[in-house]
Amino acid sequence: MEFLYTDRDIAVCVKPVGLDSEKELPEVILRELGGLVFPVHRLDKNVGGVMVFARTKQAAASLSKAIQQGTMVKEYVALVHGVPPESGDWQDLLWKDTAKNKVFVVNRQRKGVKPARLEFLRLKEGDPSLVRIRLHTGRSHQIRVQFASRGYPLVGDHKYGAKDDVQAPMLFSCALTFPHQGKQLHFEAMLAWAEGEFPSDSL
Repeated sequence: MEFLYTDRDIAVCVKPVGLDSEKELPEVILRELGGLVFPVHRLDKNVGGVMVFARTKQAAASLSKAIQQGTMVKEYVALVHGVPPESGDWQDLLWKDTAKNKVFVVNRQRKGVKPARLEFLRLKEGDPSLVRIRLHTGRSHQIRVQFASRGYPLVGDHKYGAKDDVQAPMLFSCALTFPHQGKQLHFEAMLAWAEGEFPSDSL
């Protein structure tokens, strides 16, 4: 487990792909650091990247407040099929079919529908294209659904329309910024493919 920062209140780590962020990953952190661990946000099991966990109830409350108030900034990189616009600010209504564990863009508000917003910047054009994304809302499968609904499914995301041989969505939580003890903390991590070294042999 790679830790980017720890103190008595929080632990910032790089989540490996394949670990559940609400149960399995906290268990790993407990084995490494001891004490208590409180999840305050989540990543899909097949997505890796920077996460913060609280180690006290007070820190959990503070981080949860930052999420609710929008002062925790979450950024991602993704490889997508096709060439999206150079930049964008996308707002959609999303509805989750719990039975199928799949999310859909819908065109009207109704029970269970939640607004979703993200901004993005295209870093590299091609097929695949590399994009960096800032989430303004944290809806289930949000990035995957919003890009796929516009014809740019994430590489490896077969649930949402990708037709390739990559085994998992090429999505990574690359940066996290949040207030902590009167300071703004910022953490980044990056994978080779997110720095332009694409796995072309498997696309």
